[in-house]
Amino acid sequence: MLLNERYIGLMSGTSVDGVDAVLADFGDGRVQTLGHVHVPFAPALRTALQGLMQSGADEIERAGDASVALARTYADAVKALLAKTGVEARDVAAIGAHGQTIRHRPERGFTWQLNHPALLVELTGIAVVADFRSRDVAAGGQGAPLVPAFHAAVFQDDEPRAVINIGGIANVTLLPAKGSPEPVRGFDTGPGNTLLDAWCERHTGRPYDASGQWGATGEVDTALLADLLADPYFSQPAPKSTGRERFNLAWLDAALARRQTVLTPVDVQATLTALTARTVGMAIGQLPALVCGGGVFNDALMRQLPGARSTAALGVDPMQVEALAFAWLARQCFASAPGNLSTVTGATGPRVLGAVYPT
Repeated sequence: MLLNERYIGLMSGTSVDGVDAVLADFGDGRVQTLGHVHVPFAPALRTALQGLMQSGADEIERAGDASVALARTYADAVKALLAKTGVEARDVAAIGAHGQTIRHRPERGFTWQLNHPALLVELTGIAVVADFRSRDVAAGGQGAPLVPAFHAAVFQDDEPRAVINIGGIANVTLLPAKGSPEPVRGFDTGPGNTLLDAWCERHTGRPYDASGQWGATGEVDTALLADLLADPYFSQPAPKSTGRERFNLAWLDAALARRQTVLTPVDVQATLTALTARTVGMAIGQLPALVCGGGVFNDALMRQLPGARSTAALGVDPMQVEALAFAWLARQCFASAPGNLSTVTGATGPRVLGAVYPT
């Protein structure tokens, strides 16, 4: 029996904007969020992480330096979270530290999340569970998305629904009604905010398009949208997962180079918004949807997802869902319970996920 039911979840996703830290209590068979903090990445670390997501020289030393800086940022987030909640380190069972994905190649048998869990243990005095994705990949799975198991535990209801996480890469969870023999399904739909943010930063200097206001002033170019949608990933059957390795500015630039006319930057932004909305919409069909992740604050995007509502409607902050999921996955690991859903990832079966770094 698990006695200490307090876990910290750390998540830094493909948006590469910072660390979300959540302290959760899983006692009494429910999920209670005790506190949340967001620690932005220092500009130098953000640049280093973005660079490691592309091929280049000196990657080993750059990765080593970045892993140390990342662990120190994680530790700062944990300390701020404990100070905010008044909880002592000794009263937390473990930290679930996802790490920062810099390569995701399940088709080649590996996924790499930059992390330094041993240093994080030393800096916080709390046990750490890390490397959640590798075991699923080793079992023939995609290693992603991993959040559907948590979505099922928290958001499944008497009627079918979808949960959409719009981070850098968007993913969906398709939840059948409680008691249904149908399995939970899910997959990465493609770009979420990653292209929107990168294009906005290139042309405005701002790291993201606040509320989608800039993109909302542009016009969707239907020819460009059709070209982007023709990428084979979108018609590929699940299970599937993707990342910045595929969907990045170079991918977009190649599509723009095929155009006969030059588009204004704001029209490209509007078209990228439509791309995210269209690919998410194709995935969920007519299911009512709950939305989490930074995309929930893009009003232009949300208007293109009719009937979708924030997870805040159910009392779960949309910016806390992923970090909560990795706190839950750490708990699953400590309980020697599976953390993956093979119907989602394509693994040969359920697996206990994560490697434990004890105090």
